[in-house]
Amino acid sequence: MTLTKAQIIEEIRQRNGFSRKKSIETVEAMLEIMKESLASGENVLISGFGKFCVKEKRERKGRNPATGDAMMLAPRRVITFNCSGKLRKKING
Repeated sequence: MTLTKAQIIEEIRQRNGFSRKKSIETVEAMLEIMKESLASGENVLISGFGKFCVKEKRERKGRNPATGDAMMLAPRRVITFNCSGKLRKKING
């Protein structure tokens, strides 16, 4: 089962006694801050959870899967996630 944004909002509402509107605003604000930081190239570290890192990918050779033709893939940025030791321990019991 996948945890959705709506479920996170509901959990915050129940655990903190916030109104639904306040819970939505809180989650949206947090996600917006994270998106802006990552888009500007900054990493996002959440202690006890993990770190979202922006990585630069160089231009590289690739292949069109439909035709098999060789092509150059443009440079791009990707986001990776490294979980914290605490999270790893909790997942692995």
